[in-house]
Amino acid sequence: MAAPLLLDLALAGITVGSAAALSGIGLVVCYRATGVLNLAQGAVAMVTAYALRQTVVVWHWPRVLAIACCVLVFAPGLGVLMDVAVFRRLQRRSAGTAETLVAGIGVFVLLVGAAALLWGLTPLGDAPVVVGSTLLLVAPGGLRLTADTVVELGAVLLITAGVAAVDRWTPFGTTVRAVVDNRRLAELSGLDADRVSSVGWAFGAFTAGLTGVLLAPGLRLDPYGLPLLVMETMAVAVAAGLSSLPLAVAAALALGIGQSELTAVHLTGWAEALLQAVSANLFVLALVAAVLIPGRLTGPGTTDPEPLPSEDRTHAVPGGALRLTGALVMLIGPLALREDDLRLLLPGPGLGLVLLSLVVVTGYGGQISLGQAGYAGLGALLTGAFAGGAVPGLPALSAPLSLLLAVLVTAPFGLLVGRPAIRRRGLALALATFAVGTAINRLVFQQPFFTSGLLLDRTGAWADDRAFYAVELLLLGAALLLVRALRKGRTGRALGAVRDHEPAARAAGANVPRLKLLAFTVGAALAALGGGLLGLGSQAFDPDAFDPVLGLVWFAAVVVFGAGSATGAVLAAAALTTVDAATAAGVSTVAVGVLALLRGRLPGPADPRRPPSPSRAGHRARRGRSPAGTAECARTGAGRAGPTARRRRMSPVRPGGSRLGAEGLVCRFGGVTALDGVSLQVPPGRITALTGANGAGKSTLFRCLSGDLHPDAGRVRLDGRDITGLPEYVRARLGLARTFQQVAVFARLTVADNLRVGAEQAGGCRGRQADAAVARTLRLLGLGRDAERPAGSLPTGTLRLVELGRALAADPGVLLLDEPAAGLDPEQTERLAVLLTALAGNGLAVLLVEHDRELVDRIADRVHTMGAGRITPDGR
Repeated sequence: MAAPLLLDLALAGITVGSAAALSGIGLVVCYRATGVLNLAQGAVAMVTAYALRQTVVVWHWPRVLAIACCVLVFAPGLGVLMDVAVFRRLQRRSAGTAETLVAGIGVFVLLVGAAALLWGLTPLGDAPVVVGSTLLLVAPGGLRLTADTVVELGAVLLITAGVAAVDRWTPFGTTVRAVVDNRRLAELSGLDADRVSSVGWAFGAFTAGLTGVLLAPGLRLDPYGLPLLVMETMAVAVAAGLSSLPLAVAAALALGIGQSELTAVHLTGWAEALLQAVSANLFVLALVAAVLIPGRLTGPGTTDPEPLPSEDRTHAVPGGALRLTGALVMLIGPLALREDDLRLLLPGPGLGLVLLSLVVVTGYGGQISLGQAGYAGLGALLTGAFAGGAVPGLPALSAPLSLLLAVLVTAPFGLLVGRPAIRRRGLALALATFAVGTAINRLVFQQPFFTSGLLLDRTGAWADDRAFYAVELLLLGAALLLVRALRKGRTGRALGAVRDHEPAARAAGANVPRLKLLAFTVGAALAALGGGLLGLGSQAFDPDAFDPVLGLVWFAAVVVFGAGSATGAVLAAAALTTVDAATAAGVSTVAVGVLALLRGRLPGPADPRRPPSPSRAGHRARRGRSPAGTAECARTGAGRAGPTARRRRMSPVRPGGSRLGAEGLVCRFGGVTALDGVSLQVPPGRITALTGANGAGKSTLFRCLSGDLHPDAGRVRLDGRDITGLPEYVRARLGLARTFQQVAVFARLTVADNLRVGAEQAGGCRGRQADAAVARTLRLLGLGRDAERPAGSLPTGTLRLVELGRALAADPGVLLLDEPAAGLDPEQTERLAVLLTALAGNGLAVLLVEHDRELVDRIADRVHTMGAGRITPDGR
């Protein structure tokens, strides 16, 4: 290959890379200033490009004036409006990552829908050119340097240098760092956090708008294409860890040049098609690689486990009945319509299945998934492939059999996202699912090699639209029954535990990785079934019907109608289909966007990790119960889970308890030694206490004992068996239970179900055994009156008992308690002391970390004091 050609391609790649770098700079700066990754970046770019076209092509403004107004006024103003109207309220009340994520998607969906309404869905090819590719220089080797390359690269370098200078050498840069580190503390210090936030959003929107107007002339402008292209440039921000501007710029230029250089490589056969697909989608592949690299995303909210901001409506019977009635009317009603009207509503049940898959993954499992459109598209594509005989070695199959096989083949693809999701939460998981879904769309749905030979015709009984619609309803009904059984059963409770508080779910014996994989696999199967029905309904495979941007719309719709409600998902699908059929394309998208933003302006839901403050209401369940009664329950063995749990333990088991031991535990974090050769014995029938100042290593020791953290050296033994390498949920099933310093309950589950999770997962109980264990533990702790109340509605004192009850329902041999008296009043503390003494008297081994020295001196049989990662010799 000639050197001049390589250089020409590199310069062309610099043009593309510069646009991506501008977008990446905006994303990084906005994230650093606000702690929020602007998922609406692509929509802002698209709307700004449309605004420039409107002013220049339609209103005939002078080009320079139009560019200045759109890029320097309209786009930054849109960013400030987003901050003031949407995100500022969320930041002031310290909303979690999930809420800000949904708000960002709501803004994205609203802008996309508004563009579709204002300018239509027909692609436009007359976007104004901002910088022409005028030839500036021809070097001796034939190298051609154009104006657009110089201007765009110069803008990138100038903006990067300017941001770095402001950050390092101005008071505003110091203010930004202070606000991001601790917004409330910065405000108490007199800093204007709102101004910092607005500047961050304005700058991010400015770079988005500039990116949009630079990219639009080389594309056909439409509401879906440009936003998705700009979202792909998130690869450079992720590669930079959402923190380093030079790294973001370098990654963007490298990807742009690499994408351009690959166009000069020519192969033959299928390799050529693969190379072209890779070349055209290098940013997508880079995004997939970036989000799947462990530890690449480490900023605020990238590992946040908190659930979505959708209240659990399981117990809201009137609301549930209303949603169910509305869904039935909207879905069954079309059967009475004329054939032409019915055909417009055929997608309803299929879309309902796709949205139902989001309920399973997101609403039940708490895993934010933005890539379900990819699985729906795979269901449609594989249905057509099986029906058209495009699968090697198989003849053409009937539509029903093809649909079944498509679901069975697609379901394991859920592991593509489920496997990396095991160690990812919050924003990192959202980006991973979006990246995989986008890659499936670009590398599979958009490639003729995969989409040729598809046959989605309906023959036989399915040829009639009315009969096919009835089949869709039957399949949707069967899926609803399946999902309901999943929600109400043992697995559903475990999924709810993972959703509400993943660390507590592990401590309760839940196999979190397996549960996540199950949720993604079931979700992929349901999405494939819905996608197959959508393809059969239209009798063609349309890649645009499974566009990743549509996937964001679907996600927002599920959140709006209730991510924890199966009937809400069905109602959302019926509403989307009916509104679009009755009005115009884009109306339903705008409605979903508006509703998603309105949710962000409502008071946030209770955070399971920040339970309500204590109140007098929490005492009523314990009124009239004497400490002697508590001790009597403990002595009689109340709370024991039965022979099933006993068989799951190691043998032999000491009567009533187990012995836990730590031998020479060493744990280091970087250059800090948190544990320095700690050895400890926790014998059965005794309360062993651990005291010490904050930072002494007590919590680290607890984590090593429970399995949440593996030590760098040393051993943990349970009844003589080395359990150092066992994960936390396995230790829980062997009889090692724990509570947390911060109350850790499953807020959306009832009190009884909180206890049942412990009995079923760690205790190994099923059916009546689990019911008996729960009943005994409720009686032991005096929680009977609150048994059917959602745990998140209870005061802190009661929640401490709920958390303790979850541990006791598993019939543990060893109980680790991390500050169990925190938040309790004197009466509750007294009852806790009596209960723990009685439990130890029944043979339970108890390790207690507690700052209430009076309580420790009263109930502990042995006290150890920690300091600087060691146990000091002054204990008793």
